[in-house]
Order: sequence, then structure tokens, then C-alpha cells
Amino acid sequence: MENQTSFVRSLCMGDIEENVIIPYPKLKDEEKEILRSVIDSVDATLKGRDAEFRKWDREGELPESMLEEMRQLGLFSLIIPEEHGGIGMNSTSYSRTLQALAKHDGSVAITAGAHSSIGMRGLVLFGTPEQKAKYAPKLATGEMIAAFCLTEPGAGSDAAALRTKAVKDGDDWIITGSKLWITNGGIADFFTVFAKTDTEGGQITAFIVTRDMKGVSTGPHEDKMGLRASSTTTVDMDQVRVPAANVLGDVGKGFKVAMKILNSGRTGLGGGSIGSMKSLIEMSTKQAKQRTQFDKPIAEFGLIKQKIGHMVVECYATEAVVNMVAGLVDQGYEDYAVEAAISKVFATECLWRTADEALQVAGGNGYMCEFPYERIVRNCRINRIFEGTNDILRLFIALTAMNDVGKQLKDVSKSVEGIFSDPIKGFGVMSEYAKKRLTSATGIGGAKKKFTKLNPALKDQAAIFEEATRDLAAAADRILRKHGKDIINKQFATKRLADIIIDLYVLGCVLSRVNTSIEDNGLEGAAKEIEILNVFAGQTRRRIKGNFGKIDDNDDDLITSLADHALEHEGFKWDNL
Repeated sequence: MENQTSFVRSLCMGDIEENVIIPYPKLKDEEKEILRSVIDSVDATLKGRDAEFRKWDREGELPESMLEEMRQLGLFSLIIPEEHGGIGMNSTSYSRTLQALAKHDGSVAITAGAHSSIGMRGLVLFGTPEQKAKYAPKLATGEMIAAFCLTEPGAGSDAAALRTKAVKDGDDWIITGSKLWITNGGIADFFTVFAKTDTEGGQITAFIVTRDMKGVSTGPHEDKMGLRASSTTTVDMDQVRVPAANVLGDVGKGFKVAMKILNSGRTGLGGGSIGSMKSLIEMSTKQAKQRTQFDKPIAEFGLIKQKIGHMVVECYATEAVVNMVAGLVDQGYEDYAVEAAISKVFATECLWRTADEALQVAGGNGYMCEFPYERIVRNCRINRIFEGTNDILRLFIALTAMNDVGKQLKDVSKSVEGIFSDPIKGFGVMSEYAKKRLTSATGIGGAKKKFTKLNPALKDQAAIFEEATRDLAAAADRILRKHGKDIINKQFATKRLADIIIDLYVLGCVLSRVNTSIEDNGLEGAAKEIEILNVFAGQTRRRIKGNFGKIDDNDDDLITSLADHALEHEGFKWDNL
């Protein structure tokens, strides 16, 4: 079925599944109406309160009065179905709401986002009717706030290293362990907890744990670099008795539950990144026009325009990819994990660059706590770490996308082994693979190798995408032939492939978005968006070519040697003295 196709995984095979990304997804009119109402209420409530946000950041706490305002706005009910008292937003509307929140304050946005994106999303995705009836109404009103409890002192990216254990005792489970850096930990009453169960069905199980259960406690508020007003604590469980009815999903399938939650919720973090970027662009443009140096506004200087221009390009591209992934979820696609990971990596890194450059445009003001720039820089730094570090996600993106290529190579290998016992079958498999690789290399032989639905005005940018797709398929083939299963340990090569894949997918999303704009507004109406596409396509082509060039010709061994030297001596061993 078409909605089972992963656009990115197909790219590594040299295929361009344009039906997945064209047309660009849009909200329905009734969805827009609800969304506008929510966003107008958010803006009316939060606009002009920067002094309060700064105060709460310094104090390191979001006051109960703000939490109550969030409840009244319905910010804890966004994704909960209407039958349980929620608004029932789809992924696109939810992401856009998080964007509106993040334009005002990161701590407020993350408090609402952690609740819906991950805290209780498992209930929405995997909860039984009984579980939903019991908890969803209270979660919708904010009477219960939710938190996601996966990370432990010894288990961050390595979820398999969990030490929190759940042991069966009659019909109940007894959970003991500690969770670390839990967003909303100090204000939550509903915890999605992952524990080792070592059952035949699997080693990790997800549970619904509530604060009123005996043995549940939370630690003091963590003193953080950013998002200081949001609650982050440990969550400790000492012989907590949890009824079997509180198992979330199937026993032993907790890892899949966790990954589904994280994948499904990533458009919230992406939306928040877009909101912060839009706010920074607004501040930077005003600052550039108001600040005068050498008898003229700094907005007239080329290097300032360069910074702002790049901010605009990256914000547009980020919005294109985040909305695309949200659209895939809303259309019922099942295989979007790689695309969701790409949106998270790209969005958080674009926001980091935008925040850094906006502070630079502000000059000395940007460094002062009186202004919001430094707070936004501190707030957004965590985005590249939580909900899956960008380093781990890059490995996931490349290895998952190459998986299909590996399977085909394995089939070819098996054919070679049995070629004399069944030469017709053997040569058949080999020739089909060779034919596929030939068409990937030349771009001839099948509509999937080229775009057919884009406006002719975009042919040059489409050609950049098509050429890079052919190169990607060839590179994936070559790397897997060279390293085989050891590709898992070749992280430099894997990262380069991931960066190529990220650039390609985002470029595909930008192409689709601009194409839809041309259809809706005509070439003249979409002129500025075409300019954005031209800049972004040129940037991605240069980055992609650079990464391809370093696959075989690089300084990886030298870098590794220098790292080993620093690790051996635990420091930098050269000094001018």
C-alpha cells in the first residue's frame, strides 16, 4: 500500500516516491478555524509578558498561576480525543500550537509539550478503553499533568541498559528504580514509566504509574542551564505496586512503545523550534533597523543581511519538513520514523544557528539578561540532546535507510553461492539487481527515478535532487559492500550518509512546498519562495557533494589518532611554555 512507503528509505534504493510528498499537506478549513481560535487565545494570554518569563527563568520555577492559565487555555487537552474532553488535534494542528507557545516562552512550551508529545501520548496511542476512560479526562483538564520516564543515570540513549525493574507479584507488578531528568517530574501526577520485565515477550514494559501510588516520590527541582522555569526532577519508585491493568501496550513490548511515542511526538519539538525561529527573526529585523552604526542602520550592511537571509531560508525549510512529517502522520502513514528523526535533527540545529546569529545581530544587547536572546540560546541548547540525541539519531537515520539496500545485497550474495545449482534463478536475481543499480546510476528506466509532478519552473532544483539521489544509492551500495555488517561501527561514514539523507529529504519537502505555492499563487506570487528554494538547493548541493567526496577521501584515521592521544593523556598535551 502507498501509505506504507517510506520516502527516505526509498531514496537509498534510488527511488523517488513523489506521491508521498506531493502534494504538500494542508489543513482542512474546519481544522484551521479551531487552530486559529487556540492560537489567538495563546497570543492574547502570553503576549507582552517577557518580564514575567525572565523572572520565572531566574527563579527557576513556573508559578501555579501560570499552570492554571494553561489549564484554562486547554493547553493540556490538545491531542486528547473529544470524547474524553480534549480538543482532538491532529499532528499538524498540534505542532502549529507548540509553535505559537514557543514564540513567547520556551519553559511554557516545553511544559505543555512534554505533557502531550511524550508524557501521555502512550495512553492515546496504546491505552485500552478502560485506561483512557479513567485517565484521559483528568489529563485533558490538567488536573493531572503527565511526564515520560525513560532516562536513568546509566541509561540515556542506550535504553536497553535500564535498571528500573518490574517484578510480577500475583496480578500486580512491583516497580523499583529511579528515573533522571524527567520534564514535568515535580508537577506531574501521571507517569509513563519504562521498566525491565525480562519476560518471554521482551525485556522492557511500559506502565502507567500515578503519584498517589505508595512508594512514588520526586526529587528537588534541577538547576538547569536553560528551560529553567520548567520542572525537571528525578522520579523515584520504591516497591511501587502497579496493577496489571496499568500495563501500557503489551508486556515486553515497551521498547516499541517508547519509540512510537518519541516518533509520534517529534512534530511538537519541531513546531516549538519553528516558533522560536520566527520570534528570533522578528527581533533581529527590528534590531537591525533600529540600531545605527557609522551613521546608518546595521540593516544596510551586507553581513547583517546575510545572517537574516539565512535565518529566513532555514526557518522556511524547517517548517516545510516538520509540516510534511506531521502530514504523513495525519494521513495514516505507518513508516515515518526516519522522516520524524530527520525533522528533529534539522529543526533543532537550524534553531541553534538562528539563535546564535540573532544574538550576534543584537551585539552587546544580546549578551545581556535584560533581553531575551541569551535566554533563548540557553533554552534551545537542550533540543539537540533530549528526545534522542542528534548524534544517535543520525546513526539511526543512516542505518535504517540503508537497511533495504543491505537486504538486496544479501539476496545477491545468496544467489552467487547457489549460482551453479540454480543458474537461471541466480543470474535472474543478479541481473535484476544490476538493472536496478544501472537505472539508479543513469536516471533512465522508470518514473520513480525522476519527479513528474513538479512545476516546470522547478526543473533545475529537481535535477539537483535527482542527481543526489542517484549518488546516494551508489554510495549506500558501495559503503555496504565495503563494510558489510561492520557499518554499525563506521560512524564517520554513517554520519556523512545521514547528513546527505537529511539534506535530501528536507530539499524534497521544500520542493513540494514551493510547488504547492506556485499552484496556489502563481509564479509571481511564489517568487520569494522560489528564491528560498534556489538558495537552499544550492546549499544542499554543496554540502552533499562535500560529504560524498569524503566517503573515500578523508582524514578520519588522523582524527581518530588525535582523539586517542587526548584520551590517553586526558587532555591537550601541547603548550607554548
